[in-house]
Amino acid sequence: MFEQHRVTLEKALSAIASRGYWSAYPESPSPRVYGEGAAERGKQAFESYLGKPFPLDQGGTGSWIGAERSPYGIDLGVTYPEPIVEELVGAAKAALPAWRDAGPETRALACVEIVNRINQRSFELAGAVQHTTGQAFVMAFQAGGPHAQDRALEAIAYGYAAMTSSAATARWEKPAKGDPLVMDKRFTVVPRGVALVIGCNTFPTWNAYPGLFASLVTGNPVIVKPHPRAILPLAITVQIARQVLSEAGFDPALVSLAVEEGRGLAKELATHPDIRIVDFTGSTEFGDWLERNAPQALVNTEKAGVNTIVVDSTGSWRGMLGNLAFSLSLYSGQMCTAPQNILVPASGIETDEGHKSFDEVAAGLAGAVGRLLGDDARAVELTGAIVNPDVLARVEAAPSLGDVVLESRPLKHPSFPDAVVRTPVIVKVDPDKSDIYGHEHFGPISFVIPTGSTEESLDVLRRTIKARGALTASAYSTSDDVLDQAEHAAIDAGVNLSCNLTGGVFVNQSAAFSDYHGSGANPAATASLTDPGYVAGRFHVVQSRRPA
Repeated sequence: MFEQHRVTLEKALSAIASRGYWSAYPESPSPRVYGEGAAERGKQAFESYLGKPFPLDQGGTGSWIGAERSPYGIDLGVTYPEPIVEELVGAAKAALPAWRDAGPETRALACVEIVNRINQRSFELAGAVQHTTGQAFVMAFQAGGPHAQDRALEAIAYGYAAMTSSAATARWEKPAKGDPLVMDKRFTVVPRGVALVIGCNTFPTWNAYPGLFASLVTGNPVIVKPHPRAILPLAITVQIARQVLSEAGFDPALVSLAVEEGRGLAKELATHPDIRIVDFTGSTEFGDWLERNAPQALVNTEKAGVNTIVVDSTGSWRGMLGNLAFSLSLYSGQMCTAPQNILVPASGIETDEGHKSFDEVAAGLAGAVGRLLGDDARAVELTGAIVNPDVLARVEAAPSLGDVVLESRPLKHPSFPDAVVRTPVIVKVDPDKSDIYGHEHFGPISFVIPTGSTEESLDVLRRTIKARGALTASAYSTSDDVLDQAEHAAIDAGVNLSCNLTGGVFVNQSAAFSDYHGSGANPAATASLTDPGYVAGRFHVVQSRRPA
C-alpha cells in the first residue's frame, strides 16, 4: 500500500521547495485521464447515497440526522449518525498512541494512500460537491476533486518535511578528561492531540483537506465537523480515510465525522479540553469567537476579507475586462478569493485603446460581464447556483448601496428548473463610503470606486485590508514604478498580490505547491495554505537520552 507512494511524496517535497508548476492529480474530467465510464460510475455512486442513511460505522446516539438541499433545487435526503461527543473524543484519544508510534514516514505514506483513494472517486465527490455548494459540475470536479487533493498532498509534504527536518536519533560524544562523554539520543515527534476541522458550505473539501491532512500526518486524530448544508463530500472523505486506516492496521477512529442539526456542535467540540487543534473556514464572527474561546487549542481560521483591485492603466483593455468579468462571475463570486472592490482614478485610465474615463471603465466592465453571461445555458456552467438564501438577500439589497452599473438578473438553468442563479451586480460607490465597501459582501456583488489618484487607491487598499483583511489583491498598470508601489502596499497590508492578469490566470484561483492561499499576515486568516508555519504547531519533539 505504501511503497507505491514514495515517488509521489518525493515529488511533492520537491515541489514545495521549488514552487514551480506540479500537480499529482489531473484536473481534466476527460475519459482519457480517468478511464471510460468513470464519470457515469461516479454519478451512480453519488446518486446511490440519496434518500438513505450514509454507510458509516462509527457509533453514535442511534439517531440519523441530515437535511441537505441542493442549491439546484433537490432534497438530498441523506442522513448521518448523530455523534456522541465524549465517545468521538475518547475513541480518537485511544487511537493516537499507535498512530504516533508508527512514525512520520508511515503516517505520510498512509495519508498519500488516502488521497489517492479519494482521487479515484473524484466523479462521485464532484456530484456531492455540486449538489451541496451550487458549483457547476466542472468546477465541482476540479476544485472539489483534484485541486483539493493537491492541497491535501501539499499539507502532507509540509508536515513530513517539518517532522524530518532533523535527525530522529544521534550519538552525542563530548571530549572529557579520560574517556569522552557519550550519549545515545532519540527525538520523537509527539502530536499535539485530537484535532477538529470545521468545514464550510462553499468549498467543503478544498478548505477542509489542508487542516485534515496536516493534522493527520503529524500524528493527530481528526474529528471532521462539516457545515450542515455540505456534509456529503466530507462524509465520503471520512469513509475513505477510515477504510484505508483500517486496512493498514490502525484504528479507524483516527478520523471521524461529527454531524449536527443546529445544536451548536462546533462550539461544543472546539471548547472541549481534549481538542487541541481547530481548523475553521467561515464567517469572521465565528472565527473571532473561536480565537477567543478555544485557548486550549491551536486555532487556524480563514475568515471574511475585502479583496481589492487597483486599476491604474493597462496595456490590454479587452484582456483586463475579460479577466475581471470572469473573476466576478466564477461561482457567482461565492469564493473567499473573489474580488469585491475595484478602485479606479476618477480621472480615468490610459489603455492600449486610448484614454478611458471612469464611467467608460465601469461601463466596459459591465459590458464584459454581460457578454460573458449573455447565454443562460452557457452562463450557468460558470456561475453555478446561489449557495444559500443569505447570499440571495445580499444581491437583492445591493442596488440600495449606490449607483447601479450592472443589474443582477436571474438565469434559467436548462437541467435544474428550481435552481436559484443570479448574475453579478456592480455598484458605483463613492470613496468616502467605507462603511459600505469596507467589509465583505459575500456573493456576486462588487463595487467600482472613483478615487482621487492611484496613490489614493493604494492607500484605500492598504487601509481596508489592514482593518478587515483580504485573501487576494490585484493591480493593473503599465508602469513598473506603480507595480512596485502596489507590491509594497500589499506587503504592508500582508496580502498576496497579482499583477496585470489578462489571460488564463485569475486572481480568485490559486495553484497548490506554488501559490500560497492566504498569508496569516492580515485579519482574513491566521495561517497560510500551505507554509511551514501551518504545520509546525501541530506537533512537538520530545527527546530521551541514555549513556551509550
